[in-house]
Amino acid sequence: MKKPPIIVDRIDHARLSRIANGLIDRNPELADELLAELERAKVRDARAVPADSVQIGRTVEFRLDDGAPRRVMLVYPADADVGTGRISVLTPVGVAMLGLSAGQTMEMTSNDRRSHRLTIDTVVPATD
Repeated sequence: MKKPPIIVDRIDHARLSRIANGLIDRNPELADELLAELERAKVRDARAVPADSVQIGRTVEFRLDDGAPRRVMLVYPADADVGTGRISVLTPVGVAMLGLSAGQTMEMTSNDRRSHRLTIDTVVPATD
């Protein structure tokens, strides 16, 4: 499956690049995956990022394979709390969904090395 185009906010792109480079020694596979996604992303100023694009701080409804929909907020690692639906961008699901838009599907590999198809159903912009 060809990877769909993605868009990432310029500020988040810079911050995530620094985080990924800092992970290279501790978790090279995740760092490489995140860096690859950031490299292929179209980088835009925040005001030019579409409202239906998965960005840090946005709530996302998605499905793995053909399973039940899940609703989460994509956050930086320090803000992650799976119990409240806040997942880190430094997880396989977080990396896979970053920059996708509603209706797009992406293949991903979970921590247990199984392949999945992640589909974005809806994206709710962050409220500041």
